[in-house]
Amino acid sequence: MLIIIAVVTAVALADWIAPHPPLEQNLLQSLLGPTPDHLLGTDSLGRDIFSRLLYGGRPALTGVLIAVIVFTLIGVSLGLAAGYLGGRVDRIISGIADMLLAVPGIVVVLAVLAIFSQSIAAAMVTFGILGAGGLVRIVRGVVLSAREELYVSAAKVSGASTGRVMFRHVLPNLYAPVIVQMSLFAGISLAVQTGLGFLGVATPPPEPSWGGMVGDAALTMAQSPSYLYFSGGVIFIMTLAFALLGDGLRDLFGIGGAGSSRILSPRISRRQQQESASRSEDSPEVPLVAIENLVVEVVHSHGRKRVLDSVSFEVNRGEIVGLVGESGSGKTVTGLTLMRLLEPAFDVVAGACLLNGADLLALDEKEMRAIRGTRIGLVSQEPMVALDPLYTIGQQLREVLRGHYREDRSSLDTRAAALLRDVRLDQPEVIMTKRPHELSGGMIQRVVIAMALAGDPDLLIADEATTALDVTVQSGVLDLLRELRERRGMSIIFVTHDLGVVADLCDRAVVMSDGRVVEQASVDELFYQPKADYTRKLISNTPSLLEEVQ
Repeated sequence: MLIIIAVVTAVALADWIAPHPPLEQNLLQSLLGPTPDHLLGTDSLGRDIFSRLLYGGRPALTGVLIAVIVFTLIGVSLGLAAGYLGGRVDRIISGIADMLLAVPGIVVVLAVLAIFSQSIAAAMVTFGILGAGGLVRIVRGVVLSAREELYVSAAKVSGASTGRVMFRHVLPNLYAPVIVQMSLFAGISLAVQTGLGFLGVATPPPEPSWGGMVGDAALTMAQSPSYLYFSGGVIFIMTLAFALLGDGLRDLFGIGGAGSSRILSPRISRRQQQESASRSEDSPEVPLVAIENLVVEVVHSHGRKRVLDSVSFEVNRGEIVGLVGESGSGKTVTGLTLMRLLEPAFDVVAGACLLNGADLLALDEKEMRAIRGTRIGLVSQEPMVALDPLYTIGQQLREVLRGHYREDRSSLDTRAAALLRDVRLDQPEVIMTKRPHELSGGMIQRVVIAMALAGDPDLLIADEATTALDVTVQSGVLDLLRELRERRGMSIIFVTHDLGVVADLCDRAVVMSDGRVVEQASVDELFYQPKADYTRKLISNTPSLLEEVQ
């Protein structure tokens, strides 16, 4: 990096530090070795080599800069769109990237030079475009992995637009790999640009260029070998510096492979959309949430597997309903279906997810984005990874609030501090300056709850919200949820495998097993008069509850 900075600075200051004009000739002093007046000697026309290297670096480094900018803009924009949007966009962009990788780059660059009168700018723009195919693939892979992070899903749940999620939360994951690729591509671009100069098809003589000087030195190598050493040496050192910088940055950032999973809205059949469109909306007589005969299947290499089978239950206004069962029973899939956050492999076959009588499965993504965060909030199972580690708590709260309130930063900070107080966090102004890793697990969980409440939702889905917390902190979070229900009048779906939490917090419970609802009743009825054998087994596996019931 120091070598690159030194050379770039020297080239930029050539007008002040060059001892001679780059075109000044003196045939009486041709092919001199290094002297006090000519630090690196002279060429075949008596021109000062050091001065010409300084001025010759301008077209070389300018060409590199042009190529790297084009390479980065195209590679990042197309890779980001392909990885995040997926589907047809991904297929089209991946096809373009494959085509760019298959094109013989040097042949095309030479053709462009012939067409555009040896314009080095046109040549390097073309080279940047052709080189972007590899960056598209790298960026796409990183984005596919980044979009699986829970803090990206949390941003979607808060109602953030697709563009904001892409540029605010996904794009920062690209800094390290993109910087590494920029450095490596800069070295390649320098080699190509100087190679064109060597052929005499980029910067026409007598204007100095590093490649042209190597070509000139090759003709006089026998008389003055030092000329070739100096002119070729600067190209070699700079190319090596770019390559070593990229390699060092790769080690520094610890860049590895990227995953390939994606989170998208579930596929919904046309028939189901038509059936759903006929339902009424916002009727005060219907429950806040009604899941009706919901059937969801997952598509895999061996066929299809049903993960939800005719699931039906309701949640009334101001009610806390526990969705309970063992791992794999379908609890989380039910919640994700309600939020429209299932992975593409999941297929909603039948049923409806009604909010105030309106079927969420019939809405398009834009309409659903307006629901997330404002009508439905989500508290995820792992609060630490639901927050973006790159930003402070205040920045992330402001981002969520900005999606609901068009106010200045001061007003948003006031709202953010009020939310933190609502979830019983002292010194909210101090907490807003912290990053997630600086807070305890209980504090992080309260911050996530505060973010879920930013849009004043009617329904809060808490997915295993206390699983990772110790007993004392867990009790505090449950008390907080009860208080929020009383104060805000919102409904809560509490997804858990812990019947003790259900007994402590919930009004009613829905017991699930193997994708089916096996029993639903009030908490008292469930524990004192369980009807299903599966429910009895769950209670028997919770000793403290068993003793209380007995």
